[in-house]
Amino acid sequence: MQQSKLEALAVSAILEHRLLIAADEAVYEEWARATADPSISAAVLKSLQEEYVARQKKSEVQQEELSEIIDALGYVPEVPLDKHE
Repeated sequence: MQQSKLEALAVSAILEHRLLIAADEAVYEEWARATADPSISAAVLKSLQEEYVARQKKSEVQQEELSEIIDALGYVPEVPLDKHE
């Protein structure tokens, strides 16, 4: 694969990884808040926990793919920070 295409793929994967992390954090925070709230049912807590665990597995797979892309590229390309960060 051409270096430029590989770098574009790496940048895309890094951006996707950032989005996944942000979404994972939001689910985790919601789960943590729900855990502290005695009015939240066990079923809701279990659902939030399952969603968080599923997201973690998806993030792990994506991180492995990103690592392979970076290894093939040989360096981590610069990726600008999102305006919302």
